[in-house]
Amino acid sequence: MEARSKGVLEAGEAEAGMVIERRFTTAGDNPFDVFDWIEMDVEIRNPDGSMADSIEGVKLPSGFDGVAGKVCAQKYLRKAGVPRALRKVPEDGVPVWLQRSAPDHEKLQTLEGDERMGGEVDGRELFRRLAGTWTYWGWKYGYFASEVDARAYFDEMCYLIASQRS
Repeated sequence: MEARSKGVLEAGEAEAGMVIERRFTTAGDNPFDVFDWIEMDVEIRNPDGSMADSIEGVKLPSGFDGVAGKVCAQKYLRKAGVPRALRKVPEDGVPVWLQRSAPDHEKLQTLEGDERMGGEVDGRELFRRLAGTWTYWGWKYGYFASEVDARAYFDEMCYLIASQRS
């Protein structure tokens, strides 16, 4: 599939694609800044009560305390295989903020072997990963009228996930 690039519009012309109206976020602001974030240790137990797994230092919005935090940590945070250093993969027609990431092997080589990979422990990583994937593919398929609309979609999705409205 080819990435498309948006042309310059003349007055009165309309471009195909979704126009995203912001409801919960403001352009230029971090959608996560409106939340109080807590750090918790999550214990995942088997039906018999024995410990199946534990994740220390999970950072989530305060609304994720209790069962929501446990489910989020257990089911959705990547437990392993996340490179500690990433680089953007340049793609024609894809805004820098939306470009895919790949392991930065040069930077990873400067880290000790056991420090190169890990798991997600911050909900912001998870929420950006999900919203970023949806936005990236929406961009690639031409679903957005403009980059501004793609960014609005990304920010709104991050907010909706963090507020448990999605």
